[in-house]
Amino acid sequence: MSDRYVLAIDQGTTSTRCILFDRKATVVSVVRGEHPQSYPKPGWVEHDAARIWRDVQRLIGRALREGGVVMNQVAAIGIANQRETVVLWDRDSGQPVAPAISWQDVRTEELVARVDSTLVRDKTGLTPATYFSATKIQWLLEKHGLRERASRGEVLFGTMDSWLIWNLTGGSHLTDVTNASRTMLMDLATLDWDLSLLSAFDIPREMLPSIRSSAEIYGHFEGVPIAAAIGDQQAALFGQTCFDPGEAKCTYGTGGFLLMNTGTTPVRSSHGLITTVGYRIGDEPVVYALEGSIATAGSLVQWFRDGLELISTASEIETLAATVSDNGGCYIVPAFSGLFAPHWRSEARGVIVGLTSYITKAHLARAVLEATAWQTRDVVDAMNADSGLALTALSVDGGMTADNLLMQFVADFLGVPVVRPMVAETVSLGAAYAAGLAVGYWSDLRDLRANRHRAGRWVPALDSPKRAAEHANWRRAVECAVFFSR
Repeated sequence: MSDRYVLAIDQGTTSTRCILFDRKATVVSVVRGEHPQSYPKPGWVEHDAARIWRDVQRLIGRALREGGVVMNQVAAIGIANQRETVVLWDRDSGQPVAPAISWQDVRTEELVARVDSTLVRDKTGLTPATYFSATKIQWLLEKHGLRERASRGEVLFGTMDSWLIWNLTGGSHLTDVTNASRTMLMDLATLDWDLSLLSAFDIPREMLPSIRSSAEIYGHFEGVPIAAAIGDQQAALFGQTCFDPGEAKCTYGTGGFLLMNTGTTPVRSSHGLITTVGYRIGDEPVVYALEGSIATAGSLVQWFRDGLELISTASEIETLAATVSDNGGCYIVPAFSGLFAPHWRSEARGVIVGLTSYITKAHLARAVLEATAWQTRDVVDAMNADSGLALTALSVDGGMTADNLLMQFVADFLGVPVVRPMVAETVSLGAAYAAGLAVGYWSDLRDLRANRHRAGRWVPALDSPKRAAEHANWRRAVECAVFFSR
């Protein structure tokens, strides 16, 4: 059966990808289509969910054609998605009743301020924020007068996985545990919608999807099983085959998302991290994770290029930074939007410290790259402290991993090896793996591990005393970022 494939749909913030994988996790075809975001007011970010569904249909056809594959050769379809974005739609017509509100949107700040933080943290492992779904649902129900219809089940809610499953299967209203865990409405212990949270947000249970595992058959599209749904960052964790407690991945893009597998018991963070669901395969016990977000990573390189105009292309920063042997005593803390995990100081502001006449743009370039590596170290230290586990290696993916010097900095500052996989599309691969497991295309987790091939590996080259001294300097620079916000 070498002519069978798994199709992954990766529905992201600015684009959707469809990728065909074979049994060895080789990419057979990949197609991508961008969709517009709208910004009707400052801080508002919206999507057209109907447009996204049309894009998915078109991209599925293109992926098959470009791979020379017909639909009956597809063993299963898996979905990965932007996690907290909210879609409300009419049950009868199947049409959205309002624009989808993106995870980036901050219009619900006033609603978040009213939330019982202790209740949310105790039940969900999350810290209340506009980032998550519940207040977006609440806002839409209030703004559009939909609560009565929602209580009758006439208006439905879903994150993007639910929206796509509904359309692909012709009306199955489902979500998976990873996406449900990002709503501020699911109890981490019961893995079900929590009545006290629904009451607190005044959200009718009748509008919510059923919660399923990340890998099971939800329905069919043109005869092919829809067999997985998993939030994008959890999909990357699964695609990196981080199946054992203590294994972690970091996705480096505009920002950074670091997830650590903590096993089948949720670990409550006391160091500024999020406790979340990692994945659940079929009827197996759920696997939990700790998550830490870095606000500014690739966007710092973009600022260096576009704001300071010190380089012409993003890739030039590696060459420039490599012309000096150290940062010359200069550190950049990119708190452009405050400091995220583990500090959570929204009032912090970016700083450059240690400037002297000796500093050149090459030293600044090096400090830019080091800033991403040091932020990774901050999150990893918090994860190690919360979990009681010691990270032994970090799996990485995302566009910034093409910067070999940056990857060396990450290895040096963490003191553990950094590994980049052969397949860069780890989000899509995670969705494909989960779907393939659900239908027996791959037999078990060991089968997936066998597909794990490295494209790059970096080992620490910085000795412990030097690492400790540099880390102390970084911590002082972070203190300056907080100080100047006063």
